[in-house]
Amino acid sequence: MLNSKNDVQQINSIHKATNIASVSLNVANLENQINFYQKVLGMHLHWKDEHQASLGNGENELLHLTQHPDYKRYRGTTGLYHFAVLFPNQAEFARAVARLYQLQVPNAPTDHIQTKATYFDDPEGNGIELYAESPEDGHWVMTDQNYVAYRTDGSLSNGREPMDLDRLFSHLKKGEELNVPVSQETRIGHVHLYMSHVQPALDFYHGILGFDIMGRSSNYKMAFVSAGGYHHHIGLNAWQGEGAPFAPADALGLKHFTVNLPNQAALSEVVNRIENAQIPFEKTEEGILLYDPSQNGVLLRSL
Repeated sequence: MLNSKNDVQQINSIHKATNIASVSLNVANLENQINFYQKVLGMHLHWKDEHQASLGNGENELLHLTQHPDYKRYRGTTGLYHFAVLFPNQAEFARAVARLYQLQVPNAPTDHIQTKATYFDDPEGNGIELYAESPEDGHWVMTDQNYVAYRTDGSLSNGREPMDLDRLFSHLKKGEELNVPVSQETRIGHVHLYMSHVQPALDFYHGILGFDIMGRSSNYKMAFVSAGGYHHHIGLNAWQGEGAPFAPADALGLKHFTVNLPNQAALSEVVNRIENAQIPFEKTEEGILLYDPSQNGVLLRSL
């Protein structure tokens, strides 16, 4: 991936085995949201109580919901653009997309060449991406002024083509049951955030936390960062407008997302950089909670 010559400088990369573990959302109606994520996405309900619920792949939590009936949905603020559920192969992704069509859930199947994806919202307006990797088809490149994809035959794509659904659904067996839970290999692949400004976001996620810049574009007002050379674990954009207001404290939507580091030493290295930068954080039972420059919550924890 090509990086801009204006990238901020940073010495230590975050551990290459770092990944996004889960997303925590504030929701207005817990039962409706549980029903949606079980019925439409096939997530397992791990546990629930009067105000909270945990859903995931049957082994690991992917989504944590906290009910706040008095919270509101705000538009035009920082927060969650979408969280992305990564399926382990094209067949399972095809089943998930076919399930959306079976349930008549409006969605936008898109061929990014390097990945195959579709986009839709949950009942409360939280953006969701479902995707699977397809590096055999090519890769994308982001430069300061452009975002393009190269197919394996060398031809160019804008990376946002309509998906060939016939090709995708060819991965399914005739009469295959669609209403099945997600597999244990299904996980959160990345999160994509609305920011007030991209550069302060890079200063935080790259310069302090240590994620590597995989691409940035001033023309598109966006950047991707990741650990271990992945195409992106976190997307950053200013598509709500540069200087967009922060989401209020009573906003529905993103509470925080959780970053897994592989061991305590890797976590301590990041925490040391946070302390040296004098960024406030809170030690919780779940991990280290802090907020990026646009007040999006980030929870850091070690395995």
